[in-house]
Amino acid sequence: MIEFVATCLFGLEKQLGEEIDALGCKRLETMDGRVTFQGEMADVARANIRLRCAERVFVRVGQFPARTFTELFDGVRALPFEQFIGKEDAFPVKGHAIKSTLFSVPDCQSIVKKAVVERLSSAYGIKWFAETGVKYQIEFFIFKDVATLMIDTSGVALHKRGYRPAAGAAPLRETLGAALALNARPREDILFWDPFCGSGTIVIEAAMILKNIAPGLDRRFSAMDFPWVERSAWLNAAEEACDLVRQDVHLDIYGSDVDEKVLQYAKENAERAGVADCIRFFKADARNIKKPGPDRRGTVVCNPPYGERMMELQEVEDLYRDLGRAFAALEPWQIYVLTSHEKFEMLYGRRADKIRKLYNGMIPCNLYQYFRPRVMEDKRTGFKRK
Repeated sequence: MIEFVATCLFGLEKQLGEEIDALGCKRLETMDGRVTFQGEMADVARANIRLRCAERVFVRVGQFPARTFTELFDGVRALPFEQFIGKEDAFPVKGHAIKSTLFSVPDCQSIVKKAVVERLSSAYGIKWFAETGVKYQIEFFIFKDVATLMIDTSGVALHKRGYRPAAGAAPLRETLGAALALNARPREDILFWDPFCGSGTIVIEAAMILKNIAPGLDRRFSAMDFPWVERSAWLNAAEEACDLVRQDVHLDIYGSDVDEKVLQYAKENAERAGVADCIRFFKADARNIKKPGPDRRGTVVCNPPYGERMMELQEVEDLYRDLGRAFAALEPWQIYVLTSHEKFEMLYGRRADKIRKLYNGMIPCNLYQYFRPRVMEDKRTGFKRK
């Protein structure tokens, strides 16, 4: 069995773990931003192709205490890197050190590189490595004086699906878009609507989830060049993913925005993702949206401006007040709003039924979730009680 580490944006660990479970792999450990699991070598391909919330998938070479540079060097040198890296291959090193005695990343990087060179020199009986062959990106992660050494199997980060070469001013990562859609539990019989759709990330990810289209089907991964991952593993993983695609679904998904230019991007992105026939894109102001019918059931999932990269703060606050009034007319629809604004509930005029901490890149955000109908008004605070 092989040990893997899948990394993710902070806050997505639970969903990533559930995805790993669904692959039939065994979870070993979960911490902020990463899930360690066990599987077969063929799971390199299956994980890269099918995980929606992962940023990268690594093979874990080993783990050991590293409180000093000597412990780091000796620990790395003891690991069987020759099982993965050939004598002509390239093996650059990068990494992170958090809450550890060894805090200088450049120094750790240099020591890890020297230790790997010494290990491979001993294994191959040579002193010089041209590093002209297959590239194996080595990554170290030192957390609380424990070093984990890994080899990246993904290459380009997994959030780059390949369907979105163009985006708006503040694009949402595809992995976060998938997590938001998964959190709302999209269904065929319920309208799924993003009224701030921008380049279409959330609605495209929702359509891919409902059609069960694997996010990595149309891209390459660095491990495709690794001789110890058989080509048949990639062919089988792709065939398995294709067999799981649902062709018989009838989806009702809306993506609207006030910007016609980004709507054109969204349409083109949906076409590349293979879900253009599932999504209706149109121009609309989120403050004026209405139910398509009085009995229509629906869910709104959106990532409106925060005042971080788009719109001035006062404009954003006025927008949130308007959304509170506009979305109230959609009840009993479920509403999910991602924002970094700390006073969103006050501006929106209602306490969330649930709040989930997430990160949009490096921006800490909250996902405000409304799934219960309002019952009575609290006159003192202006919030709705359940």
